[in-house]
Amino acid sequence: VFGLSSVAQVVLGRGDYGQHLSINLAFGIGVTLGIHAAGGISGAHLNAAITLTHCILGNLPWRKLPAYLIGQFLGSFTAAATVFGLYYDALYDYTKGNFTVTGPTATASIFSTYPAPHVSLLGGFFTEFTATVMLLLGILIIHDEKNNGALKGTQALLTGILVLGIGLGMGMNTGYAINPSRDLPPRVFTAIAGWGTDVFTAGRHWWWVPLTAPVLGSLAGVLIHKLFIDFHNQPVLESRNEKGQPLVVTS
Repeated sequence: VFGLSSVAQVVLGRGDYGQHLSINLAFGIGVTLGIHAAGGISGAHLNAAITLTHCILGNLPWRKLPAYLIGQFLGSFTAAATVFGLYYDALYDYTKGNFTVTGPTATASIFSTYPAPHVSLLGGFFTEFTATVMLLLGILIIHDEKNNGALKGTQALLTGILVLGIGLGMGMNTGYAINPSRDLPPRVFTAIAGWGTDVFTAGRHWWWVPLTAPVLGSLAGVLIHKLFIDFHNQPVLESRNEKGQPLVVTS
């Protein structure tokens, strides 16, 4: 809701009610609050690529995957519907009732990502892949208690800042979906709400890239963290003992 409504405000307000920075800030705030809301209950699985990665690594039972994906889909779909209702009057005024995916009054990009005109399909795929690698690396580093993990209670804020940083540096080419759950449900909503099947054919059938590239980027991010950081970390007990701190056995 925070992220999509910020895009709507920038697009429909013709730049008078926000800029690129405000969109990135809103998505960062949304992620932070989402983690606080769901972290204690479900681990705050807000991203289907990360959930699938946890299943592949054995950190999450496969039987729980459908429940997480359904929850993510419903949350994202409902967010799109909420923003649509919130800005319906502005949408109608901006488009004169003609909801389009491309053109001077295109509004589909309020809800889902589409590649910039200058970006090739391969370039867009690499952008989403790389951005998701950075997302996973950042999340793993923030929660890495064997290394220099974040202070307890700051993880949600730092993850929001991480998303902000990705948007500030890697958002121009594709709008940085980095999350199948963030992109597909609103795309389905726009197809139903008046934009039609063009949402799946625009950008050289772009819709499948935000589904596959983040999954591969997530797995690559885990691999990079394992090879260059985790394998070189000392166990928590050894590290504390070398520093002269008392040994504490943790579950």
